[in-house]
Amino acid sequence: MIDFARLQEIVKENLEQDRAIRTVEMSGRTLEEALSGAASLLDIPVRRLEYEIIEKGSAGVFGSGKKEWKIRAYERLLVKKRKAEDDLLSDEFAAFAPVVEDKDGGSFVQLRYEGAFLKVTPPVGNGKKVSEEITMKAVDIRKLENVDIDLVKKLVHEASGSYVKIADFEHRPENDSMVTVEIQEGEMKAFIQVLPPGVGGCDITAETYISICKQHRIYHGVKEDFLFDFADKPVYRERVEVAEGTRPVDGRDAYIQYNFETDQNRIRLREGSNGRVDFKELNIIQNVVQNQPLARKIPPEEGTPGKTITGKMVPAKSGKETTLPVGSNVHVGEDGITIYASINGQVLLGGGKVNVEPIYTVDGDVNLKTGNIIFLGTVIINGNVEDGFSVKAAGNIEVNGTVSKAELDAEGDIIIHQGINGKSGGKIRAGRSMWSRFIENASVEAGNMVVASDGIINSQVTAVNRIICQGKRAHIMGGRLRAREEINAKVLGNPTSGTETICEVGYDPESKLELERLIALRDGQEKELEDVKLNLQTLINIKKQRKSLPEDREVYLQELMDRRNLLMADLKKSEEKILKIQEFLNELKVRGRISASSKVYPGVKIVIRDVKEDVRTDYRAVTFILENGLIRVTKYEEPSDEVKKGPDGYTTN
Repeated sequence: MIDFARLQEIVKENLEQDRAIRTVEMSGRTLEEALSGAASLLDIPVRRLEYEIIEKGSAGVFGSGKKEWKIRAYERLLVKKRKAEDDLLSDEFAAFAPVVEDKDGGSFVQLRYEGAFLKVTPPVGNGKKVSEEITMKAVDIRKLENVDIDLVKKLVHEASGSYVKIADFEHRPENDSMVTVEIQEGEMKAFIQVLPPGVGGCDITAETYISICKQHRIYHGVKEDFLFDFADKPVYRERVEVAEGTRPVDGRDAYIQYNFETDQNRIRLREGSNGRVDFKELNIIQNVVQNQPLARKIPPEEGTPGKTITGKMVPAKSGKETTLPVGSNVHVGEDGITIYASINGQVLLGGGKVNVEPIYTVDGDVNLKTGNIIFLGTVIINGNVEDGFSVKAAGNIEVNGTVSKAELDAEGDIIIHQGINGKSGGKIRAGRSMWSRFIENASVEAGNMVVASDGIINSQVTAVNRIICQGKRAHIMGGRLRAREEINAKVLGNPTSGTETICEVGYDPESKLELERLIALRDGQEKELEDVKLNLQTLINIKKQRKSLPEDREVYLQELMDRRNLLMADLKKSEEKILKIQEFLNELKVRGRISASSKVYPGVKIVIRDVKEDVRTDYRAVTFILENGLIRVTKYEEPSDEVKKGPDGYTTN
């Protein structure tokens, strides 16, 4: 056995040997990666490294010209006195030293078949030593005669922690302590219940308890340490657990470890010193290069079987397998568990699969030179989108200039660095979020959020979750805005009240629009059905009077009957769809709020769920909410934290 002093010597020797390995060369894709690798080889923190750059690295352009960083690293020398080093080692060992709990000494008397026995235990830590007086009280309680008092005093002085015979007694077997054993929970637990001994009856020793467990086929999980303490300080007539089996542990299922941000709803909004949101630093698009690892399958784990207290094995379930989410423009590596990019582009998790969407870049404007753009990937436009042109993308659309009376349609995000002037004809649709400096005279739809730093003017804006205006000129003036959760701006409405500003929250905009369409369709179907029934009844009456109809009228009668049946079936479907959407809208647990950090002008129309209210007076820094079926004005509430934080790479100033 190695004692503590020898262990210290061994560690010191190992430290001296480690000092001989002081310099390594390492390479990596980045300087941080190379430093991390060198620190790992030297087994020291990165902060203790000194290094020289042998060759600078380069990220290259779209995978070409890529170079790794190469460094030579060594440990920074620390000048310390020998005593200080020894103190450091002592501190390190002290961290691993067991914590000693203070415990008083004790006296315990057991009556056995061989006689009366006494055990005196020593104190632990700063505990108190047991006195002769307390020990004699413990002996007197058992009403023993002819006790060897000198031996008792000696045992108290030695406190050896072992039982020693101190007297004989008249044993009465019929008064011995009794124990019953119960095995429960599918042989996973065992309990005992002990009856106290009578006059002249013997106690039960720890060895006897363990033997009784074996007699009941309890071989595994017996709490022997507990039983030794229990034998000294038994608890009578109470059910006590003495053994517990080992329960099986099911293996962890296989899962996919992604090397990119998969949650596109996480965004960060940061307002700069000038009060504007700087979209140049968004970094929404997650670009990857060919053969870059994108995801890795972590295989399932085997389960750990358990064991009952009677020694039976309890099987455990192994983790379930999973398939690699391989989408387009990616491939599986030779190891069979890693997904790599097959091309340069943007990585997305869509439909539960990893895809790499290529990027199409327009160096100038979208105009007659480029024509309309339809692309199955991400489109980056370094200029403007002129009147009458359209850009449609399966990924994202990023416009570094302005968008005029044009159409933009993207399944992902749309970022417009300058702004939109739709001239009452521009249409923008984003599958996720839409970002723009300003929105004017345009129609905008977004599957998540719409964010504008300099305001929204005379526009129709619909967002599934939120519409946010943050900045010095973050005004919403005119138009109709709809969002499920929140509309938040600096100013709502305008002092001249020239145009109507309608803000609606508290429901799903897409479902509400679909409901309005279905209601209009149903009304049309009902009107047509009434006309068909009227014409049909007229022909039926004529046929009853004349007993027959001309051939062309008979054909028309049949057509009307077919049309009636079709309209009734269509009307039933429309009613079912309307009912389903109404139930969905009623079940939505959306709080819904409309906020203005600075001012709300009279004339703004507030709609929360089905409750409408016209603003009739000026308000400053307020939030409108729905409470007990009424719209209430409360203190201004900042946009939620979910809006402020967002995905890795989203940084706005």
